[in-house]
Amino acid sequence: MGREVSESCVDSLLTEMVSSYCNRLYANKPELAAPRIEAIGYQVGHQLSERYTMERPRFSDHLEAIKFICKDFWSELFKKQIDNLKTNHRGTFVLQDNKFRWLSHMSVDPSSENGSTVEDNSVAAGESKATQATSMHLYFPCGIIRGALSNLGIPCAVSADISNLPACSFVIRIKA
Repeated sequence: MGREVSESCVDSLLTEMVSSYCNRLYANKPELAAPRIEAIGYQVGHQLSERYTMERPRFSDHLEAIKFICKDFWSELFKKQIDNLKTNHRGTFVLQDNKFRWLSHMSVDPSSENGSTVEDNSVAAGESKATQATSMHLYFPCGIIRGALSNLGIPCAVSADISNLPACSFVIRIKA
């Protein structure tokens, strides 16, 4: 029972955080809300990775750290592993979650765009309100991933793509 309450609190907190930054604090400038939400996620990811790797030796390469994010880290956060991991072996990784829990309660008007991309604190001007709101919910998990990897010594940029709700892809680009 306690676990379900905790999970519903995190869901509500994320929804309220996005709403506060987008509708109150930065109502006229959503491009300013995005970096704030991502920064909060970064701090959360940084602290969580510290906790989850306390008893582990350091990772020897990027792929090993990404696999940790896909299996252990994601399991701790969402009680499931990432559904698919792809890489070009040149510093780009795509993590596919076919049923991303934080998007499972959202819907977007089918007459709006087919897909939406959240990329490094930019918000497309032509997005519908619903699509934009859904996209804003992805800055927090992008920040979590970036913060976790940063704590593991891997500087990167993280973006997200919504292809078909609640499916979501996270693209990680390792910085040289």
